[in-house]
Amino acid sequence: MIRFKSLGSGSSGNATIVQAREGTQTVHLLVDCGLRIRELDKRLGAAGMMADQIDAIFVTHEHGDHIGSALQVALRDRIPVWMSAGTYAAIGEPDFGGLLRIARDAAPVEIGPMRIEPFTVPHDAREPLQLACTDGATRLGVLTDLGHATSHVLQQLAGCRTVLLECNHDETMLATGAYPPFLKRRVGGAYGHLANSAAAAIAQALKPSGLLQVMAAHLSEQNNRPELAREAIVAALACEACDVHVASSAGSGWTTA
Repeated sequence: MIRFKSLGSGSSGNATIVQAREGTQTVHLLVDCGLRIRELDKRLGAAGMMADQIDAIFVTHEHGDHIGSALQVALRDRIPVWMSAGTYAAIGEPDFGGLLRIARDAAPVEIGPMRIEPFTVPHDAREPLQLACTDGATRLGVLTDLGHATSHVLQQLAGCRTVLLECNHDETMLATGAYPPFLKRRVGGAYGHLANSAAAAIAQALKPSGLLQVMAAHLSEQNNRPELAREAIVAALACEACDVHVASSAGSGWTTA
């Protein structure tokens, strides 16, 4: 069984716990660690966990709201950290004390009963990766921080029953909002972030291969609203509103994938 919980989502910090359980064995993967270490500990505690229960950390890219306290947490609790070679170079190649593991596109990683499948995405970072997680029975996709979905992205997410999916902005709100023109171009560009409509198109493309549930993530506080993100995904999947969850800056509850 796979379940997951957002500990925080958005520009203030991103972190998601993915749990896989098989028999008596349970493993926990922390996808991104964009919170300060004290805040991470606090939110893990609220989820009934401690940091030393994390079996691995996967950092998707080098932006501060994703890498955050990853080095501190890894060194304190001796947790292996996976990231791309490009991400490692972008953060200045710090010493991880032997805990660094290099992740590559289409090179699966086994962590107990969980298999992690990283893949490249178009985003304005050095070598960004997103991922799918599976226990052999269920597939969970994690897809945030990309400007558009390539055919490679869609192929890697085929068969996912649940996707944590970026719904960063509403196009009209971004266009008419207070962001300066250069930032609007960056956010709305091909290497920026997904609009609700683009996220909806991804969900619709994945529906024939089994997508049933979405958690909208990485919503902009200035350029989106939860109800707009939910409406777009519900329309794309022709599903019930209860099948579309929304992660906030404070995180979300546990969700079974």
